[in-house]
Amino acid sequence: MADHARKEGGRRPHGDGRHAVVIGGSLAGLLAAHVLAGHADRVTVVERDRIPDGPEPRPGVPQSRHAHVLLESGRLALDSLLPGFTAELRAAGAPRVGMPEDMVAWSGGWIRRTAPTTHIHTGSRAQLEHLVRRRVLADPAIRTVESTEAVGLTGDALRVRGVLLRERGGTNGTGGGGASGHRQRTLAADLVVDASGRGSRAPRWLAALGAEPPQEESIDTGQAYASRVYRDAGAHLGTEALAYWFYPNPSQTYAGGVLPLEDGSHLVALAGLRGQEPPTDDAGFTAFAARLPHPLVHEWLRTAEPRTPAYGFRSTANLRRRYDRPGRRPAGFLATGDALCTFNPIYGQGMSVAAMSAVALRDALACPRRRPTTLRVQRALFDASRQAWDISAGADRAMPGAVGNAVSSRAADGPVGWYLDRVQRRYAGDPLLVGPVFRSVLTLTTPLSALFAPRMARAVLFGPVVRPPAAPPMRAETAG
Repeated sequence: MADHARKEGGRRPHGDGRHAVVIGGSLAGLLAAHVLAGHADRVTVVERDRIPDGPEPRPGVPQSRHAHVLLESGRLALDSLLPGFTAELRAAGAPRVGMPEDMVAWSGGWIRRTAPTTHIHTGSRAQLEHLVRRRVLADPAIRTVESTEAVGLTGDALRVRGVLLRERGGTNGTGGGGASGHRQRTLAADLVVDASGRGSRAPRWLAALGAEPPQEESIDTGQAYASRVYRDAGAHLGTEALAYWFYPNPSQTYAGGVLPLEDGSHLVALAGLRGQEPPTDDAGFTAFAARLPHPLVHEWLRTAEPRTPAYGFRSTANLRRRYDRPGRRPAGFLATGDALCTFNPIYGQGMSVAAMSAVALRDALACPRRRPTTLRVQRALFDASRQAWDISAGADRAMPGAVGNAVSSRAADGPVGWYLDRVQRRYAGDPLLVGPVFRSVLTLTTPLSALFAPRMARAVLFGPVVRPPAAPPMRAETAG
């Protein structure tokens, strides 16, 4: 397939020939390309897969068949980048789940289903990425090179000057065709953005240029997933709620639930830690659901109609590359998305952080007060992912069997952990203060500091623990 050159008007070329290359055509790469098209004459997105014409999973996104949610923060960021995107998402049928009203959820106790204070979208990853791709690639400044792998950087320790590419077979937009997996070429660039995902090889590429690779921080619980799509054969989950979900904690390590998809089917996700991995065979998958704290999901699975096989996924470590720290690194190189910071997917943060990072890139490049040096822009991208890391890494650090160089506790972790434990014990039963604030922090629309605001602190430190529902709240409190 030839390079795509599609139009979404409004931009004018800069006329100085600036060229940006983005490695990776998933959500983070597409949105970075969209931002860079406002600052360069040409933007090339290099994608190792063949780009599908519709909302289809791709081999290069092995987690695409698993549960994805778009948090409120991600929705706001996408609307800021691509005005009207939420309306497109809704028109495509992406379910909008009000939290906590529309979900029967367990988090150490059943969460009261009071009026929603935030919403998440639970459509498939493939659908959301397709809608973003359609908008972004309509810009004539943006081209894609498909079925092509980035295998290195060109330049030196002072400046990156391009990307070394290798075709993976088929056409790559240069006019040639056929399988030519060993042919290499250089694509010159003024800026290279690594959006190649958690398996990024950029640290090795930088070292090959004589530069200093970033330090890496990791926390890995060994959590593994299995996911399968079902059709509800009964009365829509047996409740007017749209979803079930069970959150893990150190004393109850199984997680999962049922989320609605855009075509009326439901995605069932099950997860367990190292040594407790969910199986992918029919009987084993169903039986594993009985390990959740309540038989809701297990009972539903016994009557639901399977639509797909069960797919497994095990790459769930939290990994952060510290490009934000000073070091001997070249200008003209940035990392974003999972290539910069990746999270345990159980917390549903990845797509939202990708969108928030693109907003941070846009704002850093457009800042009239400060020259957008490579380090300054990289630090802005790091800051966009900081809160999500604090949440996911903080939670996983406390899980049994967690390993990695960032697992060790700091002196401040003791009292902070004690306080946050009190927050969580009040979360399920307090719909007026603790619940809404905690949800807004988890959905990345409010900073972590909101948990320590005076009114919140009084409720956490001195307020009573309101007993959560004793049984699954199958009916919302706001229902008539």
